Amino acid sequence: MDRNLQIDARVQETCFHGRHINPQIFAGLTSADGWTLEQYEARGGYQALKRVLLGADGKPPMTPEEVIAEVKASGLRGRGGAGFPTGLKWSFMPRQFPGQKYLVCNSDEGEPGTFKDRDILRYNPHIVIEGMTIAAYAMGISAGYNYIHGEIFRIYERFEEALAQARAAGYLGDRILGTDFSFNLNAHHGFGAYICGEETALLDSLEGRRGHPRLKPPFPAVQGLYARPTVINNVETIASLPGILARGAEWYSAMGTERSKGHGIFSVSGHVVRPGQFEAPFGITMRELIELAGGIRPGHRLKFWVPGGSSTPIFGPEELDVPLDYESVGEAGSMLGTRALQVFDETVSVVRVVARWTEFYQHESCGKCTPCREGTYWMRQIMLRLEAGRGLPGDVEKLEDIASNIAGRSFCALGDASATPVLTGIKRFRGEFEAGYTSAAHELFPYGASAIVESAR
Repeated sequence: MDRNLQIDARVQETCFHGRHINPQIFAGLTSADGWTLEQYEARGGYQALKRVLLGADGKPPMTPEEVIAEVKASGLRGRGGAGFPTGLKWSFMPRQFPGQKYLVCNSDEGEPGTFKDRDILRYNPHIVIEGMTIAAYAMGISAGYNYIHGEIFRIYERFEEALAQARAAGYLGDRILGTDFSFNLNAHHGFGAYICGEETALLDSLEGRRGHPRLKPPFPAVQGLYARPTVINNVETIASLPGILARGAEWYSAMGTERSKGHGIFSVSGHVVRPGQFEAPFGITMRELIELAGGIRPGHRLKFWVPGGSSTPIFGPEELDVPLDYESVGEAGSMLGTRALQVFDETVSVVRVVARWTEFYQHESCGKCTPCREGTYWMRQIMLRLEAGRGLPGDVEKLEDIASNIAGRSFCALGDASATPVLTGIKRFRGEFEAGYTSAAHELFPYGASAIVESAR
Protein backbone atom coordinates (compact mmCIF):
# COMPACT_ATOMS: atom_id res chain seq x y z
CA MET A 1 0.00 0.00 0.00
CA ASP A 2 1.14 3.55 -0.78
CA ARG A 3 2.63 5.20 2.33
CA ASN A 4 0.46 8.30 1.97
CA LEU A 5 -2.65 6.16 1.81
CA GLN A 6 -1.50 4.42 4.98
CA ILE A 7 -1.11 7.82 6.66
CA ASP A 8 -4.58 8.89 5.55
CA ALA A 9 -6.04 5.60 6.81
CA ARG A 10 -4.58 6.21 10.25
CA VAL A 11 -5.87 9.78 10.28
CA GLN A 12 -9.28 8.41 9.36
CA GLU A 13 -9.19 6.66 12.72
CA THR A 14 -7.56 9.42 14.75
CA CYS A 15 -9.14 12.54 13.27
CA PHE A 16 -12.47 11.67 11.61
CA HIS A 17 -13.81 9.19 14.12
CA GLY A 18 -17.05 11.02 14.95
CA ARG A 19 -16.31 11.13 18.68
CA HIS A 20 -15.78 14.89 18.96
CA ILE A 21 -18.00 16.96 21.26
CA ASN A 22 -19.49 20.10 19.66
CA PRO A 23 -16.71 20.36 17.07
CA GLN A 24 -16.10 23.54 15.13
CA ILE A 25 -12.75 23.06 13.40
CA PHE A 26 -13.44 19.40 12.54
CA ALA A 27 -17.19 19.92 12.00
CA GLY A 28 -18.41 18.34 8.77
CA LEU A 29 -15.05 16.70 8.04
CA THR A 30 -15.55 13.02 7.34
CA SER A 31 -12.59 12.03 5.20
CA ALA A 32 -9.11 13.02 4.15
CA ASP A 33 -10.30 14.48 0.82
CA GLY A 34 -12.41 17.21 2.44
CA TRP A 35 -9.61 19.78 2.29
CA THR A 36 -10.42 21.38 -1.07
CA LEU A 37 -12.02 24.78 -1.55
CA GLU A 38 -15.18 23.22 -2.97
CA GLN A 39 -15.56 20.93 0.07
CA TYR A 40 -14.81 23.78 2.47
CA GLU A 41 -17.42 26.06 0.91
CA ALA A 42 -19.95 23.23 1.08
CA ARG A 43 -19.38 23.15 4.87
CA GLY A 44 -20.07 26.91 5.10
CA GLY A 45 -16.50 28.00 4.54
CA TYR A 46 -15.72 31.67 3.83
CA GLN A 47 -19.17 32.73 5.03
CA ALA A 48 -17.55 34.41 8.03
CA LEU A 49 -15.22 36.38 5.75
CA LYS A 50 -18.20 37.43 3.62
CA ARG A 51 -20.08 38.52 6.72
CA VAL A 52 -17.11 40.64 7.82
CA LEU A 53 -16.34 42.25 4.46
CA LEU A 54 -19.76 42.34 2.77
CA GLY A 55 -22.30 42.09 5.58
CA ALA A 56 -25.03 39.47 5.99
CA ASP A 57 -28.67 39.13 7.09
CA GLY A 58 -29.37 42.79 6.35
CA LYS A 59 -26.40 43.93 8.44
CA PRO A 60 -23.62 46.10 6.99
CA PRO A 61 -19.99 45.02 6.75
CA MET A 62 -18.15 44.88 10.07
CA THR A 63 -15.55 47.47 10.94
CA PRO A 64 -12.12 46.29 12.11
CA GLU A 65 -12.98 47.55 15.58
CA GLU A 66 -16.17 45.47 15.61
CA VAL A 67 -14.23 42.33 14.64
CA ILE A 68 -11.75 42.85 17.47
CA ALA A 69 -14.60 43.51 19.90
CA GLU A 70 -16.33 40.27 18.79
CA VAL A 71 -13.13 38.26 19.34
CA LYS A 72 -12.65 39.86 22.76
CA ALA A 73 -16.26 39.07 23.73
CA SER A 74 -15.82 35.43 22.68
CA GLY A 75 -13.09 34.91 25.28
CA LEU A 76 -10.83 33.21 22.74
CA ARG A 77 -7.38 32.59 24.19
CA GLY A 78 -4.19 31.66 22.39
CA ARG A 79 -4.09 27.93 21.64
CA GLY A 80 -0.32 27.64 21.34
CA GLY A 81 0.18 27.03 25.05
CA ALA A 82 0.35 30.48 26.66
CA GLY A 83 -3.41 31.08 26.70
CA PHE A 84 -3.17 34.87 26.24
CA PRO A 85 -6.48 36.56 25.25
CA THR A 86 -6.47 36.85 21.47
CA GLY A 87 -8.57 40.00 21.14
CA LEU A 88 -6.39 41.78 23.69
CA LYS A 89 -3.27 40.74 21.78
CA TRP A 90 -4.73 42.18 18.59
CA SER A 91 -5.53 45.46 20.31
CA PHE A 92 -1.81 46.00 20.93
CA MET A 93 -1.23 46.32 17.19
CA PRO A 94 -0.82 50.01 16.26
CA ARG A 95 -3.48 50.21 13.51
CA GLN A 96 -2.33 53.65 12.34
CA PHE A 97 1.32 52.69 12.02
CA PRO A 98 2.65 54.42 8.87
CA GLY A 99 4.20 51.41 7.19
CA GLN A 100 4.01 47.67 6.67
CA LYS A 101 2.70 45.42 9.43
CA TYR A 102 2.67 41.65 9.51
CA LEU A 103 0.50 38.76 10.61
CA VAL A 104 2.28 35.44 11.23
CA CYS A 105 0.71 32.06 11.89
CA ASN A 106 2.92 29.88 14.07
CA SER A 107 2.63 26.43 12.52
CA ASP A 108 5.97 25.25 13.88
CA GLU A 109 4.44 22.47 15.95
CA GLY A 110 7.24 20.52 17.60
CA GLU A 111 6.13 19.60 21.13
CA PRO A 112 6.43 15.81 21.58
CA GLY A 113 2.93 14.32 21.55
CA THR A 114 1.28 17.31 19.85
CA PHE A 115 -0.19 16.74 16.41
CA LYS A 116 -3.31 18.89 16.20
CA ASP A 117 -1.95 21.77 14.11
CA ARG A 118 -0.58 19.63 11.31
CA ASP A 119 -3.92 17.84 10.98
CA ILE A 120 -5.74 21.17 10.73
CA LEU A 121 -3.34 22.34 8.02
CA ARG A 122 -3.51 19.13 6.05
CA TYR A 123 -7.20 18.37 6.27
CA ASN A 124 -8.79 21.79 6.73
CA PRO A 125 -6.29 24.37 5.41
CA HIS A 126 -8.91 26.84 4.21
CA ILE A 127 -10.15 27.47 7.73
CA VAL A 128 -6.65 28.79 8.52
CA ILE A 129 -6.59 30.94 5.39
CA GLU A 130 -10.02 32.39 6.17
CA GLY A 131 -9.06 32.99 9.80
CA MET A 132 -5.82 34.77 8.86
CA THR A 133 -7.65 36.97 6.36
CA ILE A 134 -10.19 37.99 9.00
CA ALA A 135 -7.41 38.68 11.52
CA ALA A 136 -5.49 40.76 8.98
CA TYR A 137 -8.57 42.85 8.22
CA ALA A 138 -9.18 43.48 11.92
CA MET A 139 -5.65 44.80 12.43
CA GLY A 140 -5.19 46.65 9.13
CA ILE A 141 -2.52 44.24 7.88
CA SER A 142 -1.84 43.55 4.21
CA ALA A 143 0.91 40.91 4.41
CA GLY A 144 1.12 37.61 6.26
CA TYR A 145 3.11 34.40 6.54
CA ASN A 146 2.29 30.92 7.69
CA TYR A 147 5.51 29.49 9.17
CA ILE A 148 5.17 25.72 8.75
CA HIS A 149 7.36 23.20 10.57
CA GLY A 150 10.25 22.20 8.35
CA GLU A 151 9.78 18.45 8.67
CA ILE A 152 6.20 18.17 7.39
CA PHE A 153 6.77 18.51 3.65
CA ARG A 154 3.44 17.22 2.31
CA ILE A 155 1.49 19.52 4.63
CA TYR A 156 3.45 22.51 3.32
CA GLU A 157 2.61 21.44 -0.23
CA ARG A 158 -1.05 21.01 0.70
CA PHE A 159 -1.21 24.50 2.17
CA GLU A 160 0.37 25.95 -0.98
CA GLU A 161 -2.36 24.24 -3.02
CA ALA A 162 -5.04 25.71 -0.76
CA LEU A 163 -3.48 29.18 -1.10
CA ALA A 164 -3.65 28.91 -4.90
CA GLN A 165 -7.31 27.89 -4.71
CA ALA A 166 -8.17 30.81 -2.40
CA ARG A 167 -6.38 33.34 -4.63
CA ALA A 168 -8.16 32.06 -7.73
CA ALA A 169 -11.54 32.36 -5.97
CA GLY A 170 -10.89 35.94 -4.82
CA TYR A 171 -10.50 35.16 -1.12
CA LEU A 172 -6.86 36.29 -1.10
CA GLY A 173 -4.82 38.92 -2.87
CA ASP A 174 -5.84 42.38 -4.06
CA ARG A 175 -9.36 43.73 -3.49
CA ILE A 176 -10.71 40.62 -1.77
CA LEU A 177 -14.36 39.91 -2.71
CA GLY A 178 -14.43 43.19 -4.61
CA THR A 179 -13.71 45.34 -1.54
CA ASP A 180 -10.87 47.76 -0.87
CA PHE A 181 -9.19 45.27 1.47
CA SER A 182 -6.10 43.44 0.20
CA PHE A 183 -4.15 40.71 1.96
CA ASN A 184 -1.28 38.70 0.58
CA LEU A 185 -0.54 35.46 2.43
CA ASN A 186 2.45 33.20 1.81
CA ALA A 187 3.60 29.89 3.25
CA HIS A 188 7.13 29.62 4.62
CA HIS A 189 8.83 26.27 5.06
CA GLY A 190 10.54 26.43 8.44
CA PHE A 191 13.95 25.27 9.59
CA GLY A 192 12.69 22.19 11.43
CA ALA A 193 14.02 23.21 14.85
CA TYR A 194 11.88 23.03 17.98
CA ILE A 195 13.23 26.39 19.14
CA CYS A 196 11.57 28.10 16.16
CA GLY A 197 8.22 27.50 17.82
CA GLU A 198 9.21 30.32 20.19
CA GLU A 199 7.76 33.39 18.54
CA THR A 200 10.87 35.57 18.38
CA ALA A 201 13.10 32.68 17.23
CA LEU A 202 10.45 32.05 14.56
CA LEU A 203 10.79 35.66 13.41
CA ASP A 204 14.58 35.34 13.16
CA SER A 205 14.15 32.17 11.08
CA LEU A 206 11.53 33.85 8.88
CA GLU A 207 14.04 36.62 8.21
CA GLY A 208 16.59 34.06 7.05
CA ARG A 209 18.71 33.94 10.20
CA ARG A 210 19.41 31.16 12.66
CA GLY A 211 16.46 30.80 15.03
CA HIS A 212 17.46 32.35 18.34
CA PRO A 213 15.09 33.85 20.92
CA ARG A 214 15.19 37.62 21.16
CA LEU A 215 15.34 39.68 24.29
CA LYS A 216 11.94 41.15 25.17
CA PRO A 217 11.04 44.01 25.24
CA PRO A 218 10.66 45.12 22.52
CA PHE A 219 7.76 42.76 21.90
CA PRO A 220 6.76 41.64 18.40
CA ALA A 221 3.69 43.92 18.41
CA VAL A 222 6.13 46.84 18.51
CA GLN A 223 9.18 45.46 16.70
CA GLY A 224 8.67 42.05 15.12
CA LEU A 225 9.26 40.77 11.59
CA TYR A 226 11.75 43.05 9.80
CA ALA A 227 11.50 45.35 12.84
CA ARG A 228 7.85 46.09 12.00
CA PRO A 229 4.77 45.60 14.21
CA THR A 230 3.80 41.92 14.07
CA VAL A 231 1.11 39.71 15.56
CA ILE A 232 1.80 35.99 15.89
CA ASN A 233 -1.05 33.52 16.44
CA ASN A 234 -1.17 29.73 16.66
CA VAL A 235 -2.87 27.56 14.01
CA GLU A 236 -5.74 26.50 16.25
CA THR A 237 -6.29 30.09 17.40
CA ILE A 238 -6.61 31.22 13.80
CA ALA A 239 -8.83 28.25 12.91
CA SER A 240 -11.28 29.21 15.68
CA LEU A 241 -11.99 32.63 14.17
CA PRO A 242 -14.36 31.71 11.29
CA GLY A 243 -16.73 29.97 13.70
CA ILE A 244 -16.75 32.96 16.06
CA LEU A 245 -17.39 35.49 13.29
CA ALA A 246 -20.02 33.32 11.59
CA ARG A 247 -21.98 32.32 14.71
CA GLY A 248 -21.15 35.11 17.13
CA ALA A 249 -19.26 35.54 20.37
CA GLU A 250 -22.17 34.33 22.52
CA TRP A 251 -22.22 30.96 20.77
CA TYR A 252 -18.53 30.48 21.39
CA SER A 253 -18.39 31.77 24.96
CA ALA A 254 -21.30 29.51 25.96
CA MET A 255 -18.92 26.56 25.68
CA GLY A 256 -16.08 25.83 28.06
CA THR A 257 -15.67 27.24 31.56
CA GLU A 258 -16.04 30.69 33.05
CA ARG A 259 -12.46 31.76 32.29
CA SER A 260 -11.49 29.22 29.61
CA LYS A 261 -14.10 29.83 26.95
CA GLY A 262 -14.83 27.75 23.90
CA HIS A 263 -13.41 24.46 22.79
CA GLY A 264 -10.03 23.00 21.97
CA ILE A 265 -8.44 20.02 20.28
CA PHE A 266 -6.97 17.48 22.68
CA SER A 267 -4.30 15.14 21.27
CA VAL A 268 -4.53 11.87 23.21
CA SER A 269 -1.75 9.35 22.57
CA GLY A 270 -0.03 6.45 24.29
CA HIS A 271 -1.57 3.46 26.02
CA VAL A 272 -5.19 3.98 25.02
CA VAL A 273 -7.19 1.76 22.69
CA ARG A 274 -7.97 4.44 20.09
CA PRO A 275 -5.60 7.40 20.27
CA GLY A 276 -6.45 10.52 18.33
CA GLN A 277 -7.65 14.09 18.23
CA PHE A 278 -10.70 14.99 20.25
CA GLU A 279 -12.30 18.40 19.83
CA ALA A 280 -14.28 19.22 22.94
CA PRO A 281 -15.19 22.17 25.21
CA PHE A 282 -12.67 23.22 27.83
CA GLY A 283 -13.43 21.71 31.21
CA ILE A 284 -13.63 18.12 29.97
CA THR A 285 -11.65 15.75 32.20
CA MET A 286 -8.92 13.31 31.31
CA ARG A 287 -11.15 10.50 32.50
CA GLU A 288 -13.73 11.50 29.86
CA LEU A 289 -11.08 11.81 27.15
CA ILE A 290 -9.70 8.38 27.95
CA GLU A 291 -13.22 7.00 27.62
CA LEU A 292 -13.56 8.71 24.21
CA ALA A 293 -10.25 7.07 23.30
CA GLY A 294 -11.58 3.61 24.17
CA GLY A 295 -10.03 3.41 27.65
CA ILE A 296 -6.63 2.19 28.81
CA ARG A 297 -5.52 -0.86 26.81
CA PRO A 298 -7.10 -4.04 28.24
CA GLY A 299 -5.40 -5.67 31.19
CA HIS A 300 -3.50 -2.56 32.22
CA ARG A 301 -3.90 0.48 34.46
CA LEU A 302 -2.92 4.11 34.21
CA LYS A 303 0.42 5.00 35.79
CA PHE A 304 1.02 8.63 34.78
CA TRP A 305 0.11 11.19 32.10
CA VAL A 306 0.94 14.71 31.02
CA PRO A 307 -1.76 17.29 30.26
CA GLY A 308 0.15 19.57 27.91
CA GLY A 309 3.08 17.70 26.43
CA SER A 310 6.52 16.76 27.70
CA SER A 311 7.18 20.28 28.98
CA THR A 312 4.38 20.17 31.55
CA PRO A 313 4.47 18.64 35.05
CA ILE A 314 3.46 15.00 35.30
CA PHE A 315 0.03 13.98 36.58
CA GLY A 316 -1.09 10.64 38.01
CA PRO A 317 -4.43 8.77 38.34
CA GLU A 318 -5.45 11.07 41.19
CA GLU A 319 -5.72 13.99 38.71
CA LEU A 320 -8.00 12.22 36.24
CA ASP A 321 -11.00 14.35 37.23
CA VAL A 322 -9.26 17.74 37.07
CA PRO A 323 -11.16 19.93 34.57
CA LEU A 324 -8.93 20.53 31.57
CA ASP A 325 -8.94 24.29 31.48
CA TYR A 326 -6.13 26.76 32.04
CA GLU A 327 -7.04 27.65 35.61
CA SER A 328 -7.93 24.21 37.00
CA VAL A 329 -4.85 22.50 35.57
CA GLY A 330 -2.67 25.29 36.91
CA GLU A 331 -4.19 25.01 40.37
CA ALA A 332 -3.55 21.25 40.30
CA GLY A 333 0.15 21.88 39.69
CA SER A 334 0.63 21.54 35.94
CA MET A 335 -0.08 23.43 32.69
CA LEU A 336 -2.54 22.83 29.89
CA GLY A 337 0.09 23.82 27.32
CA THR A 338 -0.54 22.46 23.85
CA ARG A 339 -2.94 19.76 25.13
CA ALA A 340 -0.64 16.90 24.10
CA LEU A 341 -2.08 14.36 26.52
CA GLN A 342 0.31 11.42 26.64
CA VAL A 343 -0.89 8.36 28.55
CA PHE A 344 1.40 5.73 30.11
CA ASP A 345 0.40 2.51 31.84
CA GLU A 346 2.18 0.52 34.55
CA THR A 347 4.55 -1.18 32.08
CA VAL A 348 6.41 2.07 31.39
CA SER A 349 9.61 3.21 33.09
CA VAL A 350 9.36 6.87 34.12
CA VAL A 351 13.15 7.07 33.91
CA ARG A 352 13.10 5.88 30.30
CA VAL A 353 10.40 8.38 29.31
CA VAL A 354 12.11 11.32 31.02
CA ALA A 355 15.44 10.28 29.45
CA ARG A 356 13.88 10.47 25.96
CA TRP A 357 12.41 13.88 26.69
CA THR A 358 15.73 15.09 28.09
CA GLU A 359 17.55 13.91 24.97
CA PHE A 360 15.03 15.81 22.87
CA TYR A 361 15.50 19.09 24.74
CA GLN A 362 19.28 18.76 24.74
CA HIS A 363 19.24 18.23 20.97
CA GLU A 364 16.82 21.10 20.35
CA SER A 365 18.47 23.69 22.60
CA CYS A 366 19.71 26.53 20.39
CA GLY A 367 22.76 27.00 22.64
CA LYS A 368 22.26 30.70 23.24
CA CYS A 369 21.80 30.48 27.01
CA THR A 370 24.54 28.82 29.08
CA PRO A 371 22.24 27.30 31.75
CA CYS A 372 20.09 25.64 29.07
CA ARG A 373 22.98 24.61 26.78
CA GLU A 374 25.15 23.11 29.51
CA GLY A 375 22.39 22.01 31.85
CA THR A 376 20.51 19.94 29.27
CA TYR A 377 23.79 18.25 28.28
CA TRP A 378 24.58 17.16 31.83
CA MET A 379 21.00 16.14 32.59
CA ARG A 380 21.13 13.92 29.51
CA GLN A 381 24.34 12.24 30.68
CA ILE A 382 22.92 11.51 34.12
CA MET A 383 19.56 10.31 32.79
CA LEU A 384 21.28 7.88 30.42
CA ARG A 385 23.37 6.54 33.32
CA LEU A 386 20.29 5.98 35.44
CA GLU A 387 18.42 4.37 32.54
CA ALA A 388 21.30 1.95 32.01
CA GLY A 389 21.47 1.08 35.72
CA ARG A 390 24.89 2.69 36.09
CA GLY A 391 23.94 5.68 38.21
CA LEU A 392 26.55 7.19 40.50
CA PRO A 393 25.90 8.04 44.17
CA GLY A 394 24.16 11.41 44.39
CA ASP A 395 23.00 11.43 40.73
CA VAL A 396 19.36 12.00 41.63
CA GLU A 397 20.24 14.95 43.86
CA LYS A 398 22.55 16.28 41.16
CA LEU A 399 19.70 16.10 38.64
CA GLU A 400 17.50 18.12 40.96
CA ASP A 401 20.22 20.70 41.42
CA ILE A 402 20.94 21.09 37.70
CA ALA A 403 17.26 21.27 36.75
CA SER A 404 16.59 23.86 39.45
CA ASN A 405 19.42 26.00 38.09
CA ILE A 406 18.11 25.84 34.53
CA ALA A 407 14.52 26.81 35.33
CA GLY A 408 13.90 30.54 34.99
CA ARG A 409 17.41 31.28 33.69
CA SER A 410 17.03 31.24 29.92
CA PHE A 411 15.74 33.63 27.26
CA CYS A 412 12.85 31.38 26.32
CA ALA A 413 10.78 28.61 27.87
CA LEU A 414 12.90 25.73 26.51
CA GLY A 415 15.06 25.76 29.63
CA ASP A 416 11.99 25.49 31.86
CA ALA A 417 10.57 22.80 29.57
CA SER A 418 13.68 20.65 29.92
CA ALA A 419 13.74 20.95 33.71
CA THR A 420 10.05 20.26 34.33
CA PRO A 421 9.85 16.52 33.50
CA VAL A 422 13.02 15.83 35.48
CA LEU A 423 11.85 17.64 38.59
CA THR A 424 8.28 16.30 38.55
CA GLY A 425 9.43 12.81 37.61
CA ILE A 426 11.72 12.67 40.66
CA LYS A 427 9.05 14.20 42.87
CA ARG A 428 6.46 11.56 41.96
CA PHE A 429 8.66 8.52 41.27
CA ARG A 430 11.87 9.07 43.22
CA GLY A 431 12.20 5.35 43.94
CA GLU A 432 12.39 4.54 40.22
CA PHE A 433 15.15 7.08 39.70
CA GLU A 434 17.13 5.74 42.66
CA ALA A 435 16.69 2.21 41.31
CA GLY A 436 18.88 3.40 38.43
CA TYR A 437 21.91 3.12 40.72
CA THR A 438 21.76 -0.67 40.44
CA SER A 439 19.15 -1.76 37.88
CA ALA A 440 18.63 -0.91 34.22
CA ALA A 441 15.20 0.38 33.18
CA HIS A 442 14.84 -2.34 30.55
CA GLU A 443 15.26 -4.99 33.26
CA LEU A 444 12.63 -3.47 35.55
CA PHE A 445 10.31 -2.53 32.67
CA PRO A 446 10.96 -4.73 29.58
CA TYR A 447 10.57 -2.95 26.26
CA GLY A 448 8.11 -5.45 24.86
CA ALA A 449 5.64 -5.03 27.72
CA SER A 450 5.01 -1.36 26.89
CA ALA A 451 5.07 -1.67 23.10
CA ILE A 452 1.88 -0.54 21.40
CA VAL A 453 2.67 -1.99 17.99
CA GLU A 454 2.44 -5.80 18.04
CA SER A 455 5.54 -6.24 15.86
CA ALA A 456 7.65 -4.38 18.44
CA ARG A 457 7.00 -6.96 21.15
